[in-house]
Order: sequence, then C-alpha cells, then structure tokens
Amino acid sequence: MSGKPAQKTAAAGQPAPSVDDRSVAARLFAILDAFAAPAGATSLTLTLTAIAQRAGLPLSTTHRLVGEWVSWGGLTKHDNGQYSLGMKLWELGVQTPTARNLRTIALPYLEDLYETTREHVHLAILDGRDALYLEKLSGHHAVRLISRVGARLPLHSTGVGLVLLAYAPSDVVQEYLATNLQRFLPRTVTEPEAVRKRLAEIRLLGVARMSEEMTTGSSSIAAPIRDRTGQVVAAVSIVTRTTDTVDTEQEQAVRVAAQGISRALGYRRAQQPAKT
Repeated sequence: MSGKPAQKTAAAGQPAPSVDDRSVAARLFAILDAFAAPAGATSLTLTLTAIAQRAGLPLSTTHRLVGEWVSWGGLTKHDNGQYSLGMKLWELGVQTPTARNLRTIALPYLEDLYETTREHVHLAILDGRDALYLEKLSGHHAVRLISRVGARLPLHSTGVGLVLLAYAPSDVVQEYLATNLQRFLPRTVTEPEAVRKRLAEIRLLGVARMSEEMTTGSSSIAAPIRDRTGQVVAAVSIVTRTTDTVDTEQEQAVRVAAQGISRALGYRRAQQPAKT
C-alpha cells in the first residue's frame, strides 16, 4: 500500500471541480454582487445557499465570508436565517461627495415639488448604464412604483434615465444603444433610432415625457439638473397616474425644481445678446 494520502476525485459522471483563483477580496465582492437586484425588482433577501450559487462559491467558503460581512455590518442576518444588505453599506454610500452634496442641496426643491404635485418625486444620476436613484419622496395616494432609493433602473424606460441619456456623451449613448434594450411593456421604446429621436426631442424641449414604459398605469415627467459648468449631472422627475392629457402645471413644476437645484449648484444660464 502507498503511504500517500488518497486524492479526492470527481464522482462518476460529474465534472472535476474547477479551481477558483479569485482573491479573497474578489470573493467578498462576489457575495455583495449576489444581492444585485434585477431591473424593476426590490432589494433581495437570500439564503446562504442562494448566495453561494450566485457568487459561485462553495457553501463553506460562503458561510465564512458572509459571517465576516455580518460582523462588519455589510450584511444583516434575519430571524429566518436569510440575509440582506446591511445599513453600513448605505451609510457609506450616501457619504460619497457626489451623492451627499447633491441630495443635501436638492432636498428642499424636491420637497417643494412634492408639496406642489403630491406625486412621487425622484432624484437620479447616471452611473454606468443605469439611472441610480439618490432620493425618492412618495405620496400616500400616489401610483404604486418599483423605484426605491439606491435602486438602478434602465435609462431607456424611465423618465430620469431618458434625460440622463439625452445629455450623456455621444460615445456613452452609442454604447448604450448598441446593447439589447429590454422591452418591459408594450409601450417601451427599444429601437435605437426611435430612442435617438426621443433624445433629440428631450434636448430641444428640455423635458422628458413618457407613459407606461416601465410600470403599468404610470407616467413620468423629468428634467435635467446642471452644475456650474453647465453639464447635466442629475435629473429630477415626478411619476403620476397615466391620464389622457398632459398636465402643463405639473410639467412646469418639474422644470422649476430642476432650475432651482441647478442654480443652487452654481449654474447660471448664459445671457442672451441684446436685440438691436
């Protein structure tokens, strides 16, 4: 008999286990990525097994690393044994200069917009290929929505997303439209040329209007927010119940909110030359 310990082999008919050469940090981040909710979904609550499957990790490794996240506060373990993202991640996220400063400056104008319309109010920025929601104010009787603070939703099917895409650099627009745009509802516009036409119209009018492209029964009015250099850095919107007519007063309220936030960020519209 050989004195060497027997090596483990794959079971008959089963592929040999692959070697995971990811670093510890990469494995930790893979666990966080497991909680990334798909577009339109609410935040996830996962079992340990589900986390392991989504992260591509052995259950024992997942158990150990999830324990580290829970101890630090990045994940929360619930009484039923499932896990969700912890508050510490949110606390750190809102302290980033862009998010913290923009939310702080915008909040009074968002509150005024809510008081004027009594509809859902959103503040969002462009992050990668998504609209990242920094703030949401909701009315008790407003239409039901899937958006939430910290959520990411597609650019082509949301009011704030269309505004952000309309003023994004051309290479960003080109790259986004080259992807397979998802059709969420029959009215969702997904054809690249049709989207380009919408973006041009938004730049011309300074406002985006859309109806029932992400959520049945809801419509959105959105406008751009500019910084002191004139660059569009965010978008503000309201989401209302779908009606047969355009509410010009609500549209004007969104414009006023966007202009107010822009002025607070230091934006000043260039003076027009005097007429002779």
